[in-house]
Amino acid sequence: MTAAPRRSPAAATLGVLGALYFVQGLPYGFQSNALPLFLREAGMSLTGVGLTGLLSLPWLLKPLWAPLVDRFGSPRFGRRKSWIVPLQVLLALACCAAAFCEPRTCLQGLLVVVLGLNLITATQDIAVDGLTVSSLSSAELGLGNTAQVVGYKVGMLAGGGVLVALSGLIGWRGMFFSMAAFSLLVMGVLLAWPEPPARTADGQAVGPPRFAELVSALWAAARQPGFGWLLVFVATYKFGEVMADKMFGPYVLDHGYTAQQVGGWLGTWGMLASLLGSTVGGVLASRARLLTAVSVSASVRVVPLALQWAMVSGVLALTPVNVVAVVCAEHFFGGALTTAMFAFMMSRVDRRIGATHYTLLAAVEVFGKSPAGVLSGVVADRAGYPTVFAVAVLASVAFLLVLRPMHRGPPAVTA
Repeated sequence: MTAAPRRSPAAATLGVLGALYFVQGLPYGFQSNALPLFLREAGMSLTGVGLTGLLSLPWLLKPLWAPLVDRFGSPRFGRRKSWIVPLQVLLALACCAAAFCEPRTCLQGLLVVVLGLNLITATQDIAVDGLTVSSLSSAELGLGNTAQVVGYKVGMLAGGGVLVALSGLIGWRGMFFSMAAFSLLVMGVLLAWPEPPARTADGQAVGPPRFAELVSALWAAARQPGFGWLLVFVATYKFGEVMADKMFGPYVLDHGYTAQQVGGWLGTWGMLASLLGSTVGGVLASRARLLTAVSVSASVRVVPLALQWAMVSGVLALTPVNVVAVVCAEHFFGGALTTAMFAFMMSRVDRRIGATHYTLLAAVEVFGKSPAGVLSGVVADRAGYPTVFAVAVLASVAFLLVLRPMHRGPPAVTA
């Protein structure tokens, strides 16, 4: 396939995509960075904290309804906007419901609402990913995924860092009312933006596929050489990193620091480093082969994970400066890896069924990393923190072995 000429995506398209991913990151940032701290502070066991990772189940199951998002939608209003706009309204309403469910007084209600937030944002992610795939050429995936990852992580920074740090001033309700306001604001921007028509890599217009066409395209993708290794590759790249991230906050919290302090370090400084790393990863993915960008970022990521193990094991002193330094390093290289990997995944997607195909790969990614969060709490309770981080380092090193068969595989293609 002849490579598409390199050009920058329209600034408006990148801005809208970044804003949409930002809104999706708000509740996930709270769930991944802040919720474990609030639950631990409320007296929940480490096993219980780890099990809250199951609230992300809709992100694993979303391929079940992804074909509906590909099949239906109003071309006049916008094929993807037809889904995204009403989901933005539901997201705002769910955030308002969470405002009245604090962990100490309404724990069950809060967990139900968080599950609902995951269902809403997972469905929106299907539509937004489909919009990204259909709006960007193959040469634009590096910049496009920078907007995706950076936008999402700015949302995580706001939802899991800044708003948590401000919770002493604005309160629990203020956190979630702010998320609802952001959601409605972005919805207003989306309403004013004309959705571009979906096109293939060679410029041909793409309409909603029939279900038979969708199944046929998926079957053709599954029969490509190296498909099995692709699934293993996507499923394992974050396993060790997630184990470490899930337990590092509780470890620091258990050693005398407050939820506000730890949330500020992980959710603010960590996210800032992750944003910078994601940007660097996007630049690397735009200038080098996507698989090379993944290989480089995955290799250097092992170093900060090893430093976390050293801190947990007592080799490296547990001080605020060391915590921030290690967290920033781990989030920087992890962010670079995420952007490069997402761009690589999109390069393997059939544009005719962009939402469904990419959602399936994204679900494989979630399937691979979700058990790590649950497992981390169980291992920490039974074997201690050092064992968790030792396993995290070993898993990240083992992932590097999967790079070899991927480099031998066929080049990425996009229909």
